[in-house]
Amino acid sequence: MTVPWRMIGALALVLMGAGSAWQFQDWHYDRQLAEQARLHSETLNQLTQAAASARQAEQDKRLALEQRLAASEQTHFEKMIDAQKNQDRLRDRVATSDLRLSVLLDATDAAKGCGVPATPSTGGVDHAAVRARLDPAHAQRIIAITDAGDRGLIALQACQAYIRTLNDGSALLLRRVSQ
Repeated sequence: MTVPWRMIGALALVLMGAGSAWQFQDWHYDRQLAEQARLHSETLNQLTQAAASARQAEQDKRLALEQRLAASEQTHFEKMIDAQKNQDRLRDRVATSDLRLSVLLDATDAAKGCGVPATPSTGGVDHAAVRARLDPAHAQRIIAITDAGDRGLIALQACQAYIRTLNDGSALLLRRVSQ
């Protein structure tokens, strides 16, 4: 049997060519994969940096909002304390008879004969208007009512300031998102 050397040689050349082509493609694809991995890594790095800066901006906005709300709450607390002190002083003055509450009566009222003397005081600003002095217990109740009203108004103002602050923060956020 004769060995077909030409056929073996041709087969060896084909195998070497296929192996070389395979090796060349391997190098080529490795280079492409390395480039793709580098680009992917850079993209991920940029996304991470953008997310970190966005998170920091949100944290800064939240901190500023919390500081504004804390300042608003402090102002509300101070107003409540001042109102309480004023009401306490007024209540003490009425209790010690240092201050008397009175009401101004309508001089043209048909029930004029109610028996209230129309003696004007020398220090009054009503120019001889008819006044009736209130009982101290009634005066205390009126002061308590006005105290509750003052507290309610202060609380309402604090709520409105809180909502305004939140809305301002939301408006800034919406403007930033729309840009």
